[in-house]
Amino acid sequence: MSKWWKPGFLTALPVLLFLLVGFAGPLLMVLGYSLMPPKTFSLIQMPTLANFISIVKDSYYISFNWSLTLALTTVVLLLVICYPIAYGMAKLFGKWANLVTVLVAVPLLISENIRLFGWVLFLLKNGILDGSLKFLFDASAPSVLYSVPAIVLGLVYVYLPFMLFPLVIGLSMVPDTVKEAASDLGATRFQVFREIELPLAMPGVMIGCMLVFILALGSLAESKILGGQVVVMIADDIESAFTFAQNWPKGSALSALLILFSGTLVFYLFKKIDLDRILGRR
Repeated sequence: MSKWWKPGFLTALPVLLFLLVGFAGPLLMVLGYSLMPPKTFSLIQMPTLANFISIVKDSYYISFNWSLTLALTTVVLLLVICYPIAYGMAKLFGKWANLVTVLVAVPLLISENIRLFGWVLFLLKNGILDGSLKFLFDASAPSVLYSVPAIVLGLVYVYLPFMLFPLVIGLSMVPDTVKEAASDLGATRFQVFREIELPLAMPGVMIGCMLVFILALGSLAESKILGGQVVVMIADDIESAFTFAQNWPKGSALSALLILFSGTLVFYLFKKIDLDRILGRR
């Protein structure tokens, strides 16, 4: 029997076909359209780099810069916010950790847009926050809505679970006995954190940072609903190219650059992450 028809290959064949049709196929089509002349809707054209050249000429790098800046800001803020919570869930909360998990996971059952519109009502001028301040203190502060801080707030709120749960997994892999041994040998709390806790929890930290960064980099609803177009992110430019401008090659070129950047980052980080250790294989 040929090696291609061994039972293992036959078993994996449906998954392989699914990945080719549902994952590789669309990516290849995006790449193909990105090399087509602008505003064409057929793949039977002479390939060209005109779309990639126009991206530089039309200053689309501004959208990329905004997306990168907001994604990095979201990662840093969520690390600061989620690390103490994750430490408590992994080491301190005990039976209450399940309750915290439920409270964090429940919002995921509600549409992201509905949750963001809830923040619109909260931040709107004369809305819940502004109206309450006026009622209690007879004071008026400028509305946070439709500003960069509002976008960051939305990104932090939406992607918090994607940072928290990998951090919990990472911190749960740190043996308490190792930290206790280091303390007995005279290490300070900061030394234990820097030399033992953080390195051992790094796989979870890196996975959380990677998930949040990739998701925030391609986010769209936060900038449109909470930002009011005060900032145009790259996902907004991609949507506009595919819809209003009806320029599929331009949208495909922008998508190809975003996929290339994200894919390079993911593969680089996966080389640094010990997945076997995370999955308990060794």
